[in-house]
Amino acid sequence: MNWDQTEGKWKQLKGSVKEQWGKLTDDDLTAIAGNREKLVAKEEAQKRADDWLKTVGSTEHTEHHEKTHVG
Repeated sequence: MNWDQTEGKWKQLKGSVKEQWGKLTDDDLTAIAGNREKLVAKEEAQKRADDWLKTVGSTEHTEHHEKTHVG
């Protein structure tokens, strides 16, 4: 199936898309409406945000650990 067909059958495909990209909301899927570029951009943005949060969380944990173990 090509992306033109995907756009045409978007309502039918939403369930499958949610299985693949579980973090997308119904509002996200409506905004994407089968547009490949929007889907890829949204997924990439979510991945970058998740990676950033892991980094921030790791830094905060390290800082907290250092503060509680200072002599």
